[in-house]
Amino acid sequence: MILAALAVLCGLVMLVWSADRFVDGAARTASYFKVPPMLIGMLVVGFGTSAPELTVSVLSALKGSPDLAMGNVVGSNIFNVLLILGVTAAI
Repeated sequence: MILAALAVLCGLVMLVWSADRFVDGAARTASYFKVPPMLIGMLVVGFGTSAPELTVSVLSALKGSPDLAMGNVVGSNIFNVLLILGVTAAI
């Protein structure tokens, strides 16, 4: 139990650190190419946050389980739409 909690804590720390590095790198990329930071934020960070879903979908399709890939895409889109609708309704 203690080992599992320590692994989760370590994973969370690594996730926060890597996300911070990723955003800093995206900001530096924007300034280097003289691109507005908002555009880089939408493109680079958007692709970065979709990468885990893409990885799951590709790996499941390659292993012969296209149902998992399709469920991942449909579930992700449903969640994103409902999240935006919920936040909009709350505002």
